[in-house]
Amino acid sequence: MANLVNLESASKSYGVRPLLDRVSLGIAEGDRIGVVGLNGGGKTTLLEVLAGISPPDSGRVSRARGLRMAVVTQRTDLPEGSTVREAVLSNYAAEYEWAADARVRSIVDGLGISALGLETFTGTLSGGERRRVALAAALVAELDLVVLDEPTNHLDVEGVRWLAEHLLARKTALVVVTHDRWFLDTVCGRTWEVADGKVEQYEGGYADWVFARAERARLAATAEEKRQNLARKELAWLQRGAKARTSKPRFRVEAAEALISDVPEPRNTPELLAFAKRRLGKTVLELEDASLKAGERTLLDHVTWRVGPGDRIGLVGVNGSGKTTLLRLLAGEAEPITGRRIEGKTVRLAHLKQELEDLPGNLRVLQAVEAVAGRVTFGKQELSASQLAEKLGFPPARQWTPVDDLSGGERRRLQLVRLLMSEPNVLLLDEPTNDLDIDTLQQLEDLLDSWAGTLVVVSHDRYLVERVCDHVVALFGDGKITHLPGGIEEYLTHRNSIHERPATGDKRQERVVHGSPPKVTAAEHRAITKELAKLERRLDTLHTKEAGLHDELAAAATDPDRLMELNTELKNLRAEKDDVEQRWLEISEAVE
Repeated sequence: MANLVNLESASKSYGVRPLLDRVSLGIAEGDRIGVVGLNGGGKTTLLEVLAGISPPDSGRVSRARGLRMAVVTQRTDLPEGSTVREAVLSNYAAEYEWAADARVRSIVDGLGISALGLETFTGTLSGGERRRVALAAALVAELDLVVLDEPTNHLDVEGVRWLAEHLLARKTALVVVTHDRWFLDTVCGRTWEVADGKVEQYEGGYADWVFARAERARLAATAEEKRQNLARKELAWLQRGAKARTSKPRFRVEAAEALISDVPEPRNTPELLAFAKRRLGKTVLELEDASLKAGERTLLDHVTWRVGPGDRIGLVGVNGSGKTTLLRLLAGEAEPITGRRIEGKTVRLAHLKQELEDLPGNLRVLQAVEAVAGRVTFGKQELSASQLAEKLGFPPARQWTPVDDLSGGERRRLQLVRLLMSEPNVLLLDEPTNDLDIDTLQQLEDLLDSWAGTLVVVSHDRYLVERVCDHVVALFGDGKITHLPGGIEEYLTHRNSIHERPATGDKRQERVVHGSPPKVTAAEHRAITKELAKLERRLDTLHTKEAGLHDELAAAATDPDRLMELNTELKNLRAEKDDVEQRWLEISEAVE
C-alpha cells in the first residue's frame, strides 16, 4: 500500500539552526501519528513541510495523486468578512443539506459552532473561537489526511473527548502536534519525537513513548541523570495510576515494573499535607454564602466552600462556565455579590492568569527571575533561579535573552517561573499547560509533586488534572460547586446526562474510548480468554528467545557469518512477536 505522503532526506533550517536534518518518513492510510518534542524543536516546521505550506531546503516531499488533505495550524486563516456559516458550511447550499448529515451535525455541535451563532462574523470572534471554526471547517470535508497543530488548546475537557471520539471513528489518517497527553494516548497509534533535527519513530501513544524513553535512558549509561529519573518517575506514575492508560501484553508490564522498582511514589501526600497544615494553619481560603454573577448569568448562588491546607483541587467545566471568574474570586480580585471571602492570616497567594502580566522588559530572563528571589525550595530540593528557569523551558543560553524579545509563550513561562520563585503556599493556576511542551510539563508536575501547599488548577489537560490533583470539582451552570469523587470521568458522565450529544461514527470505537468493552456471551468470553492466555504464553516464549539471541549476538561479535545468521533469526522473531502482540491487543479489550 502506497503512502499518502513521503519525506525523503528532507532538511529545513531557519538561520543557522537546522530544525530538520535529512529526515525520511511516510504517512500511510489510516495512520494516527502524534508529534512531540520541545518547543522550538521543529514540530510545527515538520507539519508545514508535510502539508506543503513550507518547502524543504533540500530533499523531496511527495504526495499521493488526488490526496484530500486539510491543515489546521496555529495561524488561523478564515475568509475575510465571512460568517461562521460561510467558513464552515460553504459547500452546503441550504441548511437542511448539512442538518441532514449526522456527521456534519455532530461536528457543528461537538465543537460548539452552533453556540457561536452561524451568522456571527468571524472577525468578531476571539482567537480560541476562530481556532474552533477553522477546525470545524477542516473536519466537515471528506478527507484522506488531517494535519492538526495543537487542536486541543482552546477546547474544554468535554470538547477534547469529543474530538478524540470523532477522530477514532473516522478512517482518515491523522498527524497531530499536541501536548495533551490523554489525547495522544487515546487517539494516536504512533508517536514521532522531533529532536536535534531528527525524527525518532515509536509505536503507540504517550505511555508507549514514555516507556521507550525510560528504556533508552536505562540502556544509555551516559544519559543525563535528570532526564533518566524524570522518565522513570513518569513511567512509575503511569503504571501506578487507577488504570493503565493503554492495554499492554504482560511481558511489557513486567519490563516496565522492573524499570520502576526503585522509584518512589510521585508524592508523599500525608507528609505534604502535614507540612501544609504547619505552614497554613486551619484556614486557607473560604467562601461563605457567596453569590457571583457574570453579566446576567449566575455562576454561584449562595455557595459555601472551603479550600483547606494541602488541598489539591482540579476545577473543570465547559468554556464560559465561570472557572476563571471563580479563580479571581478566590484570589481576592473579584468581590461576591452576597456573602464573603475569608483568607487565612498566613496565606501567601500566587495567581497564574491566562492574560500576560507586565514583565520587566529592561531585564534579561535570569535577571527577571532573580529580581524575585535567588533560590527556592521544593520539598527536599533547593533550586537556584537559573535551575528553576531551566526546568521550565529556559536553557542557559536563553536565560540571557532580553524579556522584551520573548515570544508570548515564553513570557507566560517566565510569569510562571517568577510566581514559583516567590515561594507561595497557595497556588491558583489558570490553564498552566498553555505554551508548555511535554518535557516542560513533566518538569512542572515533578515540582508540584514535592510542593507543600494548597493548589487549585483550572485546566483542559485531563492528564495534568489527574496527575497533580487529589480532588475534582465542577461548575455545571446550576450555581453550585459540585465535588466529583470519580474525577473527570464522573464529570463527563454527568455532562452526558445533562445534555446527550449526538452519536458519532462507530459505536464500537466509542465504547473503547469510555473503557466499556462490547458485551460477549459466556462461551465467547471463555474462547477469548483461552486464546489470550495462549498468546501471552507465546509472547513470554518469544521474549525469552529474543533475550537469548541478544546474548548470542554479543558472543559472536568476531564472527561475521554467525552475526548475519543470528540477525536474520532476530528479524524473523521480532516480526512474529509483532504479529502476536497485535492479535493480543485486538482481543484484549473483550476481557478487560
